[in-house]
Amino acid sequence: MKKFKFTIQGNSYDVEVLDFEDNIAKVEVNGTKYAVEVHKELKQIKTPVLVRQEVPSPKRSETKIRKSIGATQIKAPLPGNIMQVFVKAGDDIKKGEKLLMYEAMKMENNILAEKDGQVTAIKVQAGDSVLEGDLLIEIS
Repeated sequence: MKKFKFTIQGNSYDVEVLDFEDNIAKVEVNGTKYAVEVHKELKQIKTPVLVRQEVPSPKRSETKIRKSIGATQIKAPLPGNIMQVFVKAGDDIKKGEKLLMYEAMKMENNILAEKDGQVTAIKVQAGDSVLEGDLLIEIS
């Protein structure tokens, strides 16, 4: 590990530190091995231990389309701005038909009908800002 040369009261010593654990040093002095107790204050670690409460993971949106009592709710998949609404309350729609267009993350996105039905309520209009999960349209 480390080698030293000591002179004590005129006598020369070749000392090699072989191992050092806690306060016990294993040394070799002029070819003879010794276990030496070192008198030193053990330093305590000053780094605090952080204890954090477990944070519940956010529940994933089940889906952006939620069925409730016979009606399908279409919700915004991302925050954005409503650009255009293609349907009105009372319209009959077919699966895959464009319901509205909105801008999210600087991209225009179309929201399509997931099933055949009738538009029962439109909760937004062109120019509205929406957040993720906001209700846009209800279909029965």
